[in-house]
Amino acid sequence: MPKLESKFWQDVKKNLKDISFTRLENTAALGTPDVLCYNKNKTFFTIELKVTRGNSVRFSPHQISFHIRHPHKTFILIFPITDKQPKLYPGSLVHELFTNGHRSIKPIADSWSMIQEHLSSLN
Repeated sequence: MPKLESKFWQDVKKNLKDISFTRLENTAALGTPDVLCYNKNKTFFTIELKVTRGNSVRFSPHQISFHIRHPHKTFILIFPITDKQPKLYPGSLVHELFTNGHRSIKPIADSWSMIQEHLSSLN
């Protein structure tokens, strides 16, 4: 799935133009989200990127721990291959996403334009 994840990252940058991104390839601080972000309101937040083939969303114990310890202004952006539409969830729902999958939980936003609007308006 690395090729799909790489394409998803390219789609994120292309579709969320109002956000400043710093992509992390992190092996030192396990669980740290994939992307550090900053919007036009000078608000800092993080995004964990996930590509899924079905309902289940795989997280490492470190990723779950990070989102439980940092429940505010952390997000999980999922790209379900079958749906072909991204879905944005608050990081505080990491345990529910891991346990029940993404289809059982209503996303904050489920299109690129809605995701852009939500993340750009964070204060």
